[in-house]
Amino acid sequence: MYAQIVFPLPFRNSFTYSVPRHLEKDVKIGARVVAPFGRRVLTGFVIALGESIDENSTGITDKSKIKALSDILDDEPIFDSKTLEFFKWMSDYYLCSLGEALKTIVPYGTDVESKRKIVSDREICRSLLIGEKNKNSLRAKILSALAEKELINISYLQKIIKNKNVYSILKDLESRGAITILNEIEDAKVRVKKARYVKLALPRDAVYDLMPEIERAAPKQLLILLELLSSAEDKPAAEILKKTGSSSSALNSLVSKGIVEIYEKEIERTFKENYSEEKKILALSANQQKAVEALKNSSGRFDVFLLYGVTGSGKTQVYIEIADETLKNGKNVIILVPEISLTPQITTRFYNKFNDKIAVFHSRMSLGERYDTWRGILSGKYKIVIGPRSALFVPLKNIGLIVVDEEHDQSYKQSDMTPKYNARDAAVMLAKFNDCPVVLGSATPSIESMYNARNGKYKLIELPERIDNAKLPEIRLVDVTIEKKKKKMEGIFSNLLLDEIGKRLEKKENVIILQNRRGFATQVYCDDCGEVITCTDCTVSMVHHISKNILQCHYCGNSMPVPKACPVCGSVSLKFFGTGTQRVEDELAFYFPNAKIERIDSDSISRKGALSEILNDFRNGRIDILVGTQMVSKGLDFSNVTLVGVVSAETSLWIPDFRADERTFQLLTQVSGRAGRSDKKGEVIIQTQNSKNFIFRKVIENDYYGFYDEELKLRRKGEYPPFTRIALVEIKDKNERKARAAANDFHKYLTKHKKVVNISPPNEAIIYKIKGFYRYQILVRSFRNLDPAGRLLRTALFDALTEFNRLSRHKNITLIVDIDPQSIL
Repeated sequence: MYAQIVFPLPFRNSFTYSVPRHLEKDVKIGARVVAPFGRRVLTGFVIALGESIDENSTGITDKSKIKALSDILDDEPIFDSKTLEFFKWMSDYYLCSLGEALKTIVPYGTDVESKRKIVSDREICRSLLIGEKNKNSLRAKILSALAEKELINISYLQKIIKNKNVYSILKDLESRGAITILNEIEDAKVRVKKARYVKLALPRDAVYDLMPEIERAAPKQLLILLELLSSAEDKPAAEILKKTGSSSSALNSLVSKGIVEIYEKEIERTFKENYSEEKKILALSANQQKAVEALKNSSGRFDVFLLYGVTGSGKTQVYIEIADETLKNGKNVIILVPEISLTPQITTRFYNKFNDKIAVFHSRMSLGERYDTWRGILSGKYKIVIGPRSALFVPLKNIGLIVVDEEHDQSYKQSDMTPKYNARDAAVMLAKFNDCPVVLGSATPSIESMYNARNGKYKLIELPERIDNAKLPEIRLVDVTIEKKKKKMEGIFSNLLLDEIGKRLEKKENVIILQNRRGFATQVYCDDCGEVITCTDCTVSMVHHISKNILQCHYCGNSMPVPKACPVCGSVSLKFFGTGTQRVEDELAFYFPNAKIERIDSDSISRKGALSEILNDFRNGRIDILVGTQMVSKGLDFSNVTLVGVVSAETSLWIPDFRADERTFQLLTQVSGRAGRSDKKGEVIIQTQNSKNFIFRKVIENDYYGFYDEELKLRRKGEYPPFTRIALVEIKDKNERKARAAANDFHKYLTKHKKVVNISPPNEAIIYKIKGFYRYQILVRSFRNLDPAGRLLRTALFDALTEFNRLSRHKNITLIVDIDPQSIL
């Protein structure tokens, strides 16, 4: 038997392996296997099995040279034929290998792979280094590292010498006896957790008969038996020993007498939200009922619905109702939310309805919790999975509904790793392969989704009113520039906003304050020479974090103590400019010393469970004011919030990106929607230095369609989506000259397709340097009327990539192709 295997590597072809006879009965399409690959051992995916080899397609003529599989990791397939077709689409659309696409289905830490290590003879390496004439050569750098360390990973060696081309030199050094290269297999980082349990081996009556004798001879053994008899369930050995103060020898004696048995039992690690809400029986409004009926009518067939409902219109309840209907039809459900910060409330409401049928799946869970939850999903234990973008790829069978909540959110885009997918778009395709409906929900739908709805590609369902007779809040705009001239500003707050916060606190009502920047001050500059302190590895300013008194780069994580003087001119006249959430929290504490204030941003909720604790306290009135970044703008539903304040509304407007206006409108509308979600009237105060921008007028009027029409005109004029398909090519390297030359090379190969795609010249990225890499970008577009599915665009890019890899001199640079980028920074 032969298996076709793909690996999570950038190779677009599959590899043929023979299946050893003892593994033939266990190997299945859709399972993971361990196999030798070059000098390494890797985990791969079985995509085909057969008893013969097609010599024409594989190019294999000598079967004796085919390597054999080493092991099989999965008892049952983790994907089926429908899912495989979906991942083939994903590979094709996002220009990655099938193995890289399939990698998204597996939780981190479950792969088996080998790590190549070098054992060096340091004395020989030192003598060879002395004989090197050019001490700056690659060989000299390798010898220098090997002379210092006796044991070193090849990947770490490549990192410290900043060059990947080490193999030919290492091979030569190995032939000279200077080093030995070892291949060590590393097992998965996470595995099934088991614990020793204790149970009675005899009937209870027989144990009671033995107790007088045991009491005389071994009192500790009696305590163990009493503990076991006190419960109908078996108990962990560690718990019994701790509770009774007994030793292992006492327990082992009972085992040897045949009175108790010890066995291993799997311990399931489950994640539970600390946040909780009372279960409520809700009657659907007329609009909600209409939406549910429309969705029910599509059950069992592929349809895309755009559920456009104003904030507080009850979209979550619509999701719950249609999910309930899907489960009654014997199908399963995926609910996507854009961020982990949204999971506590929506998860709790689903738990209240569906109890233990729910699985939460996200990166804040421990490795063990994610692994056990993943295995539970694979086994069919869970019927509904809730989580951010990675939850789309869980091995849930029999999918009957996919919901993408806050579908407009940029968090659905994977920007850090390959494949650079958009979970919203991928959800539509997954629904198509599973022949089931997909619901895209939002109070501020993306321009692309609304364009598709208005053109009949998606079905539009509207929820135009809030539930329970709640009214949309009154929104007021404060021009900070004018207020400063009138001397009506106190620090970063207008007098109006401070007065309104004070009124709410007197009434025991809650307040949310948005500032979409972390830290205390967003810039530190010298008042004498004008120097702004920037990151050494990125062309961005360092942000002041007052709690640790450090400057930190929010792109690479570099940090440094706050300097006492300007690093350029030595002046001590350093100024702190710009406002982050820490400063907002600090100033609020000054003006309202008796108020309980909490902050929600990625700095403050890094501890597991911290977010749920804060939300519980806010709902129960133990927190008065919640300060946060965009995390506080989405999904939060608290009836006692009557005021929302926005400190610097124009923060996202300044970003030089074609989606800046859309993101600003969405953020302000979403955060405004947190106020007045009950019978109490809500109010929103937005501070800005840019009050004449049309976006603010549309936010105040709650005029989504007016904003959509205006933005669509700008997109058409600028030739941006939804009128074009775009891809962003990024070329980067730590050597500025190499990055520029490689960008010019790639552009040359792309221009062969200039008749079908529009190609920008290579330009320096707006943020030119990140993590020490110099960045160049090429924007490529095709027009939707000529290229509706983006096939021409992707073909041009794929052909250029192929030529670049085959012909270019600059093969060691990093080249990334991002299809449908959410940002062109």
